Amino acid sequence: MKKLLPFRSVLIFGGAGFVGSNWAAHLLDTSDARVHIFDNLSRPGVQQNLEWLAGKSIEPERLRFTRGDVRDASAVTRAVQGATEIYHFAAQVAVTSSLTDPRHDFEVNALGTLNILEAARASGRQPFLLFTSTNKVYGSLAHRRLILQDKRYCPVGEPAVNESQPLDLYSPYGCSKGAADQYVHDYHRMFHLPTVVFRMSCIAGARQFGNEDQGWVAHFVHSALDEKPISIYGNGRQVRDVLSVCDLILAFEKARLEIDQTAGQIYNVGGGAGNAASLLEVIEEIESITERRLAFSFEPPRPGDQLFYVTDFDKLSQHTGWKPQRSLRQTIEDIYEWSKQRRAISQRVPMPALSRPLLDGIPEAAS
Repeated sequence: MKKLLPFRSVLIFGGAGFVGSNWAAHLLDTSDARVHIFDNLSRPGVQQNLEWLAGKSIEPERLRFTRGDVRDASAVTRAVQGATEIYHFAAQVAVTSSLTDPRHDFEVNALGTLNILEAARASGRQPFLLFTSTNKVYGSLAHRRLILQDKRYCPVGEPAVNESQPLDLYSPYGCSKGAADQYVHDYHRMFHLPTVVFRMSCIAGARQFGNEDQGWVAHFVHSALDEKPISIYGNGRQVRDVLSVCDLILAFEKARLEIDQTAGQIYNVGGGAGNAASLLEVIEEIESITERRLAFSFEPPRPGDQLFYVTDFDKLSQHTGWKPQRSLRQTIEDIYEWSKQRRAISQRVPMPALSRPLLDGIPEAAS
């Protein structure tokens, strides 16, 4: 007799974005979960992600879409009803935008998160809730001693950042994400919601459109293919660890499957020391893969930029057994191959604007 699996009704806020669409596709391909995407469609490229999801060979009733904004508490409450799992990826994602309009940044990141938490609490279902935070909650890490070696900064002492690192909410963006981060954590302690916080480093991979404010690895790859120059803020020797979105998806699954261990926890999630490189080193890797030169110019550093950030993911590994599987080069190759395919398709068939046929392919949830 076939064993019945627990019913999964998955709600993804920001589900049409880079991480959200990859997670939705994974769920549709590998599980029986019903997937509800909630997104305001404000970011470039998300319409193409919805077209991609609509075109997958799936049971139509398994995918639903709501065009909505996390600042709308009523819309959020309606969407949460019936959800057994909630993944909160919706955000204002750029430090630069937060400096231009701090109120908008706060309302999306902090108030929007509170709306989701309150809706989850009021639902009475105690849904699993995973929130993607950022390493920016640790600030500039200016106290760390670094030395400059060739094309990168190198730390003196412990190289990676673990969860014991004190918070230093630098910039409006850091403040809003840090406030949201702490609210999600506290709703486990106060209201016993099974919440998990991922403080993420640089995530990259296929379906990432990227720009100079967010998704910088993909931005570099696309710029190389388009033969467009880029700006590097600082000297290019600042170091980041890069995690493939494929590995991030596996981390989502591990966190949910090990809920007895992960509920109420905060985890640093990234590629770690094995996937760390400076901006100049990433450019060299891109040039090697694409066989194209990437022109760039240097600009003054941006406020609060971390000169060196590498994730210590030991806590998540110990709790769930998760570790990154894909290398930095493989991640860049994933972006490159997807970008080439997208260009080839767009040259043959222009992508339509979001239209009624799309919403017929992905039924729009009642609002």
